[in-house]
Amino acid sequence: MQQEDEDPGRRAAALLTDLHAGPGRAVLDGLPPYDEDAVLALTARLRDQGVPAEVVAAALTQARLRARARRRLGDLAETLLLTEDGLEQATRPAVAVRHAERFAASGVGHVWDLGCGLGLDAIALAGAGLEVTALDRDPAVVAAARANLSGHPRARVVLADAGSVTPEPDDGVWFDPARRSPGLADVHGRTRRRSRLAELSPSWEHVQLVSRRAAAAGTKLSPGFPVSEVPDGVEAEWVSLDGDVLECALWWGGAAGTTGRSAVVGTSPGAGSSGDAAVRWHVVRPPEQDPGVLVDARSVGPFLAEPDRAVVAARLTGALAATVDGAELDTGVGYVTAGRVHPLPWARWYAVQDVLPLRARPVRAWLRARDAGRVTLKKRGVGVDPGAFRTELRLSGEGPEVVLVLTRVAGRPAVLAVEPVPVP
Repeated sequence: MQQEDEDPGRRAAALLTDLHAGPGRAVLDGLPPYDEDAVLALTARLRDQGVPAEVVAAALTQARLRARARRRLGDLAETLLLTEDGLEQATRPAVAVRHAERFAASGVGHVWDLGCGLGLDAIALAGAGLEVTALDRDPAVVAAARANLSGHPRARVVLADAGSVTPEPDDGVWFDPARRSPGLADVHGRTRRRSRLAELSPSWEHVQLVSRRAAAAGTKLSPGFPVSEVPDGVEAEWVSLDGDVLECALWWGGAAGTTGRSAVVGTSPGAGSSGDAAVRWHVVRPPEQDPGVLVDARSVGPFLAEPDRAVVAARLTGALAATVDGAELDTGVGYVTAGRVHPLPWARWYAVQDVLPLRARPVRAWLRARDAGRVTLKKRGVGVDPGAFRTELRLSGEGPEVVLVLTRVAGRPAVLAVEPVPVP
C-alpha cells in the first residue's frame, strides 16, 4: 500500500519502471489506440481483470501522451515512455540528429547530456557512436530516459542536478536547461514555462562557464532567445521544422562551425514522418549588405513574402529582402515586398490586392465591395487586438476568404489585403 508520505516523483518513477520492465509492460502493450471516449470503459475492464488502479492510470497516461506525441516525434512516439513536461521540451528526432552530428564532427568521444529529459538527444548522440552520460534531477524523467535508452549500451542515465557536474576539458557538453517551474502546473498537468534567462536551471552563467571550458558544447534555448543576448564568439542558430520554430541552439568550441547567427529551416516530406534523413535543411545567413526597409508606402510591390518564423526570430528578414531584390515593409515587421515571386523553401508568397489604412471602416468597405464573409488576420508589428478588429469588420458576405496582414508600411500602420500564391 502506498504510504501517504511517499515522494510523488519517486512513485511516478516506479510506475514508469513497471511499465517498461515489470507487469505493467503487458498492460501498456495490450492497450488499443488511444480514444478519449473509451477511457472509462477501458479502465473498468482493466480493473475487473485485477490490474491495480495506479497501473491502469499510468498506462492510459502513456497511451494519451503517445497519441499526442506522434506529430512531434513521429513513429518513435510508440516506443518511448513519456512525461507531460518531458514531451513539451523533447527535441524532435531530426533536430537531435543534427545536434549529434555536430558533436561527432568535433572529435569528442564522450558527451554529457545535462538536463537530458526523455533522452531524445542522448539517443541521437549514442546513435552517432558517442559515449553519453545523461543527467536529470527529476526521478520520473530519469526513469523514462532509462527505459528509452535501454537499447543503447553507450549511454547511461544518472539522477543528478546538471549544475553539479564538472566535465573534463576534452568532453563534449550538451545543455538543455529546465525551462519550467516545478509545482506550478496548468489544468493539463504541464508546469509553467519559464521565459527569462534568469529563471534557467542550471543558471545561464553556469551554462556559459562550462560551455567555454568544454572541448565542444551546445545549449538548447527557447526560440524566443534574444539576438542581443548571444555571447561573443558563439554560433547561434534558430531552428524550425515544417513551419514550427523549435529552438535557439548556441554552439561553443569544436561544435561551432562559425560565429554569428543563422536560421535553419527544415522541411520534411510528410506530417508524422520519422525519416530523419528525409528532412532537408536550409541555412539562412546574414546578407553581405542589408537592403533596408521601404521608405514610401506607394512603393509596395505586387508580391509580399513572409519568411519562415526561424528567419524572423534570428532577425534575418534582410536576407530574404536581399535574395528577392526587395525591401522589408518596415523595420522589424518581418514582411518583404518584391516585384516577382522567388520560389524559396523558407518563405511564403502572397499577391498584394490592396494597401489600406489600419482602420476598421475603410477595411470593412473594401471587404463588403467584394462580398467577403471570412478573413484570416495575420498581425506583426502593430498593437492591434485581432479579435476586436475582426468584430469591428462586421462580416456578412458570402464571397471567398480574404487574408489581411495587419502591420506597418514605411512607418505607418496599414492593412495589406493579399491572396496566397501557390509556389511549387
